[in-house]
Amino acid sequence: MKLGVNVVNFGAPAGPDSLRAWAARAESAGFDIAMLSDHVAVTPDVYAVYPTPFYEPFTALAWLAPITRLELGTTVAIVPYRHPLLTARMVANLDQLSGGRLIFGVGTGWAAEEYRALSVPFEQRGRLTDEYLAAMITTWTHEVASFEGEYVSFAEVHTGPLPVQRPYPPIWVGGQSWPAIRRAVRFGTAWHPLDVNVGWLEHEGLPLLRQAAVNVGRDVPALAPRVKIRLRDRAVPEAARRTGEGDLHQISDDLHRLRSLNPTHLVLDSDDFDADDREDFDRHWRVLDAVRELL
Repeated sequence: MKLGVNVVNFGAPAGPDSLRAWAARAESAGFDIAMLSDHVAVTPDVYAVYPTPFYEPFTALAWLAPITRLELGTTVAIVPYRHPLLTARMVANLDQLSGGRLIFGVGTGWAAEEYRALSVPFEQRGRLTDEYLAAMITTWTHEVASFEGEYVSFAEVHTGPLPVQRPYPPIWVGGQSWPAIRRAVRFGTAWHPLDVNVGWLEHEGLPLLRQAAVNVGRDVPALAPRVKIRLRDRAVPEAARRTGEGDLHQISDDLHRLRSLNPTHLVLDSDDFDADDREDFDRHWRVLDAVRELL
């Protein structure tokens, strides 16, 4: 199992120095992957969770590529926010610039105001995501690509450079809904659920994933969850507790239950921080180091 970390690319602490420091600390601590979240228009609903400055992931990952040996990824890129030809080229270029170290985590997003700011129909985000992914895969597997869809069409587009990783970089599909699970089976190298209850994952999520694969005659994608770590000084009552929340004993139990599900990757997200606190880097890493020792 490879271990990843979600890099804080927003809020007062974010900047070139902090991004470099996150990558260096992750590498020295034995993590395998550094991943960044995605927003384009920081509307009020986004700002409440991800305040500016916000560093766009593709640009930031390209900047990090030559200064770290870590694998690099998005968790998750919101597919409908960008034209698929643009995203496909950025992904292929970044895979080239990093020497084949990119993981392309994708999702549909949740911020209705951000969709409106970008003039993208929020209600159609699932269908847009499916079609855009199909279009991108076409560009990564053909040096001259054509595609005809409901939302996007293009003909004889020269796509080079193709990605280093063949046929294309790993696609991790986020989301816990039934459409997201079907999307993971259709397009994904891995299913990348975020902040899910481990019991739900064991008894509902993974059975649904397997059933979706049977329905369409495809292999079951790998599991690569992202877990929000909320370390507390004392145990949290089980009835009110989310996976990854509690004292070290509770979090250790959660991580071992997750590991028993045979994920190929596990991405840790230190959720307890103040986005306005420029000195919060060390507190993040005290939490991450403590949890890293449990694995």
